[in-house]
Amino acid sequence: MVTYAEPGTLEWIESGGGPLIAVPETVLPFWAGADGDETASDYDRACEVDAAVGLLPVGDGAALVLGDEPASTAYLPVHGVFVRWCAADSEADLLAGVPSALATADWGHEVHWKVPGPVVLFDSAWPGGETERTEHLRVPLTPGTYAVRAAHARPGPETWLILVQLRRLAH
Repeated sequence: MVTYAEPGTLEWIESGGGPLIAVPETVLPFWAGADGDETASDYDRACEVDAAVGLLPVGDGAALVLGDEPASTAYLPVHGVFVRWCAADSEADLLAGVPSALATADWGHEVHWKVPGPVVLFDSAWPGGETERTEHLRVPLTPGTYAVRAAHARPGPETWLILVQLRRLAH
């Protein structure tokens, strides 16, 4: 049986200190990151999200901001969740706690995110057109509208994580 902790199976994305953002591939060129001549850059807008998740307009779409703290983040497609590593002795310990965390999560406010297909998760300070030059993760989402909600969880005495769940809604 394949487990997430096997080398090359799970990729963790980190930021330089600001929020991570998931931008649909179709609008990646419209995300300017910390660049730009405006008084408030796209990165500044992402930093203003005062919640575990939030949506920002990008081109003719929307990006999902993973706010709260700049935790290392991975995507678990089998659960449809971004897992944000707050504290754990090992990746194996963190991932072992995901099922119980999902079962007991006290979910926060839900937002609805319409995506046209795959999204790219990366540090919001980077311009979308330059994601190939930095850590990024392509998440192959099916086009549609997703209910997105987040929860802080502590599945073990030394294990804390944030879950960001994506549930595809029926038409």
